[in-house]
Amino acid sequence: MTAHTIEYIRYRIPEQRSADFLSAYTRAAAQLAAAPQCVDYELTRCEEDPEHFVLRITWTSTRDHLEGFRTSERFPPFLAEIRPYVEDIEEMRHYDPTPVHGTGSATPTLYDWAGGAEAFSRLTDAFYDKVLKDDLLAPLFQDLAPDHAAHVALWLGEVFGGPARYSETQGGHGHMVAKHVGKHITEPQRRRWVNLVQDAADDAGLPTDAEFRSAFLAYVEWGTRLAVYFSGPNARPPAEQPVPRWNWGAMSPYQG
Repeated sequence: MTAHTIEYIRYRIPEQRSADFLSAYTRAAAQLAAAPQCVDYELTRCEEDPEHFVLRITWTSTRDHLEGFRTSERFPPFLAEIRPYVEDIEEMRHYDPTPVHGTGSATPTLYDWAGGAEAFSRLTDAFYDKVLKDDLLAPLFQDLAPDHAAHVALWLGEVFGGPARYSETQGGHGHMVAKHVGKHITEPQRRRWVNLVQDAADDAGLPTDAEFRSAFLAYVEWGTRLAVYFSGPNARPPAEQPVPRWNWGAMSPYQG
């Protein structure tokens, strides 16, 4: 994945100019939104001292910002909007992300929302019971190990925000990918997999609310499409990667 960089620009804007400042950045943000070098952006205002503003921009890289965006056709109109406030900048620097990051517990993980380890164990038991009876998928799993369903339950639990038990006992993403090499999974088989795991989620009593099921299905689509790719004849195994962590939002584009 691309090593993103985060630019922080700190402003001190007098109260009488703040409305114009916000309007200017509202217009300027159109250039950021359209720039391929920009991942996301956010302008915040200090509660304790409303004269202080912080603009956070995530760039695909510092070089992409300085040599890409700043030399592109989008930079002149961006600069024209914010030029009156350049003298109000107190800091403008790029920062590298560190390994210290995460989310709090205000929003439950998909793992907890689903019901934890027992829910994913029920899911995989129900799913593989269906798979072994399915004429299209059974050939792929004819040599299924007795503990296969349990390992997949650990995988899904970790993917959806639970304990890292798969990583601790089996390995990372590469270990799971290796299970699919040479399988030559077809699109009809992938689609049947998707349908059966949704049926199994119903049988296992997983939550049926729209938010959970849309996130659940998004991972199933993502994961099965990667499985088809890595099972093919021309696939290149990915670099060593951790188990992906899915959330209530969307995953970034895959870059091998």
